Amino acid sequence: MRLSRSFLPTLKENPSEAQITSHRLMLRAGMIRQTAAGIYAWLPTGLRVLRNIANIVRQEQDAIGAQELLMPTMQSADLWKRSGRYDAYGPEMLRIQDRHERDMLFGPTNEEMVTDLFGQAIKSYKELPQVLYQIQWKFRDEVRPRFGVMRGREFYMKDAYSFDLDHAAAVDTYRRMMLSYLRTFQRLGVRAIPMRADTGPIGGELSHEFLILAPTGESGVFFDSALEEQDWVGENIDVNDRGALGAFFTNLTSFYAATDEMHDEAAWASVPAERRREGRGIEVGHIFNFGRKYTQSMDIAVSGPDGAPLHPEMGSYGIGVSRLVAAIIEASHDENGIIWPESVAPFRAVIINLKNGDTQCDAICEQLYAAAPGHLLYDDRAERAGAKFADADLLGHPWQLIVGPRGAKEGKVEVKNRRTGERTEETVEGALALIQKTGC
Repeated sequence: MRLSRSFLPTLKENPSEAQITSHRLMLRAGMIRQTAAGIYAWLPTGLRVLRNIANIVRQEQDAIGAQELLMPTMQSADLWKRSGRYDAYGPEMLRIQDRHERDMLFGPTNEEMVTDLFGQAIKSYKELPQVLYQIQWKFRDEVRPRFGVMRGREFYMKDAYSFDLDHAAAVDTYRRMMLSYLRTFQRLGVRAIPMRADTGPIGGELSHEFLILAPTGESGVFFDSALEEQDWVGENIDVNDRGALGAFFTNLTSFYAATDEMHDEAAWASVPAERRREGRGIEVGHIFNFGRKYTQSMDIAVSGPDGAPLHPEMGSYGIGVSRLVAAIIEASHDENGIIWPESVAPFRAVIINLKNGDTQCDAICEQLYAAAPGHLLYDDRAERAGAKFADADLLGHPWQLIVGPRGAKEGKVEVKNRRTGERTEETVEGALALIQKTGC
């Protein structure tokens, strides 16, 4: 993309309505614009980040055998009445009537719909397990939406739902999903710590939230620093190796980690003092086993091994894709702007032409731009160098390819690493090789 022709409305000043860093920087970097309270339009660069995150989430879900589908945002209230949740859910549910006065709702979650779809198609225990997921928009009518996309009313998330024969099989699925989440967050360039979570009125013992450490997090977190030294992603673990997966899960969950809601002072006291860590965290994912709550309440059964009807055991697994955009910024920025992990950055690098109209500068910039179409942003504006550097830092591109008259005469490009600030001088080929080698 050429910056002179792009729809990228950056702001020099901090917007007064933005209370936290990610909201300020997303508005200043031209990633989003508010259209109503808690509802945002995603502009081209913001959408590129959103899609990059969604694609990594999708790849890791596919890797454990989950199957993607797409459910509608509008749902019939009849499904929720079958489960008993329609009246119990609360005012966060946006209830609507269509022209025929049928009760509808803008889906805040999809347990009822996916359970009904499962029941229509799966009839035998031999067809289990099934793990279905989607990446879709949802709506919860928050009474006080705030913090930009961190706590908006409309949000984009991955929600997965598993159906298993019994509790032992459901635990295996839960552990595969745990590993998938850890690998996902590593690829996104963040460390999200799994913490024991409340199972609520449904009960059970399997529930974990994933939190990214950031000073602006809404939750207090307490964890054993030994977690930071663990093999979080289990790189050598086959997700179908039940024994290895169980050992990995047991080891990972043996270390203390809890939000303030689940904090246990007695258990915390048993952690060596030098390993205790406290801070704030942003929830970006939640995995939860809830047994047969929905298959029983909606009377969804398959034929079991003995021929008798059997209600499969279920779990749900969410990742806040749009929230992750903000959470990554909260965890990765400096006073000049965003610092994107390479895997999710809207562009791998920006080309900064320090002298538009100079034959050699223009030629090298065009050569760079043509070599990696779609991955580079070319700042070809007739702006002073300071403004170009400021926008490059604000937008957070992992690399800056700086082309000026002196270097252009020698066929050289100055390469700046946004995260470290390190600068090197490279040939055109060397600069391209560097960003392609490190890019995801």
